[in-house]
Amino acid sequence: MIKLLLPVSIRPPFAAYAHGVEVPPGARLVVTSGQLGLCPDGTLPDGAQAQAEICFANCAAILAEAGMDPADVIRINAFVSDRAHMAGYMAARDAWLAGVTRLPASTLVIVSGFTRPEFLVEVEVTAAKLDQ
Repeated sequence: MIKLLLPVSIRPPFAAYAHGVEVPPGARLVVTSGQLGLCPDGTLPDGAQAQAEICFANCAAILAEAGMDPADVIRINAFVSDRAHMAGYMAARDAWLAGVTRLPASTLVIVSGFTRPEFLVEVEVTAAKLDQ
């Protein structure tokens, strides 16, 4: 069983994430590359939330290839190019995790930019699943 690590000796998480996640031996792991908010046709929507929604949709498609879904995610690493994009990113992340009862560990970093200036968000996930 995948276990959340939420020590009572430290401040509880202030958003939808766990401080840590323990993966038991025998679990399959999937690690995605960072996903940008590019649509399948190569277009890029305006705004951090719209881009983050596509990032998460791309992550979901990768997970589905391995028979996994957002409930199997144990870690999210996200990058935004400005503090102003945090709210849009977090709205997309929270929507993607809606209904997930075991929240993943999560890190959000503000970076100076990506390979193209119109990219506002990049998301990568790690997932683990015990085959039954």
